[in-house]
Amino acid sequence: MASTQKRLHIPAPGGFGSLPFSSGVLVGQTFYLCGHIGLDPATKRVPESVEREIRLMMDSLRDTLAKVEMTMQDLVSLQIFCPDVTLFAQFNEIYRTYFTEPLPARAFIGSGPLLFGARFEIQGIAVKD
Repeated sequence: MASTQKRLHIPAPGGFGSLPFSSGVLVGQTFYLCGHIGLDPATKRVPESVEREIRLMMDSLRDTLAKVEMTMQDLVSLQIFCPDVTLFAQFNEIYRTYFTEPLPARAFIGSGPLLFGARFEIQGIAVKD
């Protein structure tokens, strides 16, 4: 039995043009989310505040899920990329506020530089029951 794919394209933040990827791909009840970073919508740049960057990124993830009628509780797996792993504890303080139990499986991965000077990038998989 073939799965029906629904590709969701949400344009990149203003000024970045058309990028060669889908913001998410829905296959059956599984939604594969592309990487999200926390850009300030007014400046199109990473904010100076680490907390604001994390919140912008998590809000973007939440808003993308809403476009396919899913919530943060539908997330089953996340990967967070961060060039500076000393930000792990600060990230976790804010990250926790976006979830209730049970939490999704997760990896926090030390990475090289991220696009636009971001300190974090998150991608994930959500499944609707």
